[in-house]
Amino acid sequence: MAEVIAEMSPVLGERGACARMQFPRASFQRRQALQRSVLGVASLELVLSDGAIATVPSQLDAPGTDELPTPRARRKSVRALSVEQRQVLLDAVHEMRFIDRSVPSIYATLLDEGRYYGSMSTMYRVLHSVGEVGERRDQATRPAHVKPELCATRPNEVYAWDITKLHGPRKWTYSYLYTVIDIYSRYVVGWMVADRERSELARLLLQTTIEQQGADPQKLTIHADRGSSMKSKPVAFLLADLGVTKSHSRPHVSNDNPHIESLFKTLKYQPSFPATFSNIVEARSFCKTFFHWYNNEHRHSGIALLTPRDVHHGRAQKRITYRKTILDAAYDAHPERFVRGRPQPMQLAPASYINRPAPITDRSQQGKEGDVAV
Repeated sequence: MAEVIAEMSPVLGERGACARMQFPRASFQRRQALQRSVLGVASLELVLSDGAIATVPSQLDAPGTDELPTPRARRKSVRALSVEQRQVLLDAVHEMRFIDRSVPSIYATLLDEGRYYGSMSTMYRVLHSVGEVGERRDQATRPAHVKPELCATRPNEVYAWDITKLHGPRKWTYSYLYTVIDIYSRYVVGWMVADRERSELARLLLQTTIEQQGADPQKLTIHADRGSSMKSKPVAFLLADLGVTKSHSRPHVSNDNPHIESLFKTLKYQPSFPATFSNIVEARSFCKTFFHWYNNEHRHSGIALLTPRDVHHGRAQKRITYRKTILDAAYDAHPERFVRGRPQPMQLAPASYINRPAPITDRSQQGKEGDVAV
């Protein structure tokens, strides 16, 4: 297997070759390092009694030694318990009075009785070797949820929305910011600040946003987490009536809605973001200024340092072409400054993803020639 991967590496790269063969990259690197260390000693030099140096071929030069040497078995420590001592320890721990006791409690009880069979670490190690160490409490079991995998190749194809709190003038007082973002252009297509979190307000915001943007409901997907407003009946009925596809994050998974979370971080890490808002009017005024800057002036790193407005309204390629003209002029004027050749402007990614699907390997495609990966 390692030899096949080594032959494929110049073409696919080490990572790609390991992925194609479904072989752990770390294991391949360990084998390569071991092979280099062994093959580095192809012969042995012996100093004779008269001072001469004789070269003796190593075992690697002998026929039939192409395979790597097998590692030696680990030597048992002289401080390890014998088989009889391990059994005595297990018999003491298995006494009926210790059936519901922890290892520290058993250790202390035996020590108070004048009996010592080993440290607490030794007890844990011996019990672990026979499979008797584990969680005693009932563990929470949750239903399996499918990982959302969404792809947007143009604006108004996938929206993501969420609600965040804005601190009010007193403790436990908040304003609630509802925000809807297009994951392809990063354009905030709708927002609202309210004094409470209600499903009816969320339904109104989504309906108004879809109408104002002129999005085709039949080709639109709206993604959200599993909050009460996101899973409410008014929102579900609205999306069902419009024919919009809805998608939800998995429970307790924070990166299933990354675009809206990144937006909220940009909002709250602004130098002008106040610790508290004196009233809801002030919160709305601040958000109005912020979202105008975010949509029209913010050079977003996820969209080739373009503004969300340029990408959302189809002006991205014009901006990139103009940037290329400026870079070409700078290169023609001073080519010696560009040691890596003619500079190229950043290009807009062809698609934006929520949980990009993993590539399908050739092995997983065997017997599925009719399936097409999109």
